[in-house]
Amino acid sequence: MTEELIFEESSGNVFADLGLEDAEEYFTRGKIGIQVLRLLKQRNLKQREISKLLSIPQPEVSYLMRGEFQRFSEGKLLTFLKRLDTEISLHLRPRHAGSQAAETVVPL
Repeated sequence: MTEELIFEESSGNVFADLGLEDAEEYFTRGKIGIQVLRLLKQRNLKQREISKLLSIPQPEVSYLMRGEFQRFSEGKLLTFLKRLDTEISLHLRPRHAGSQAAETVVPL
C-alpha cells in the first residue's frame, strides 16, 4: 500500500507560507542577515573581533551568528553591511507599474 504524497508550491517566502503576520519583514531581515553572516565567515573573525567591528556587545554577536535576525532591525542589519564595507543601494519603484515606470536608486 502506497501513501500518496501531497506537495504544496511555495510562495518563495517561507514565513508567508507559515502564515506569519510579519512575513515580509522576517523574509527581508533573513536575506540581509544571511549576507552579513557570509561576509563575517569569509573574514574568519572571532566573536570578540566581530563585536568590535560591528559595535555591538558580544551576546548580540552570538545571536547574529546563530541566525536570530529577529533580534535586529532591518536598519541595524544594513548598518552591519556598511561596517563590512558593502555598498548598499535602495531601489524605489511602483509595485504594480509596467516596465516603463520610473525607478529611483538611493545609495545608503
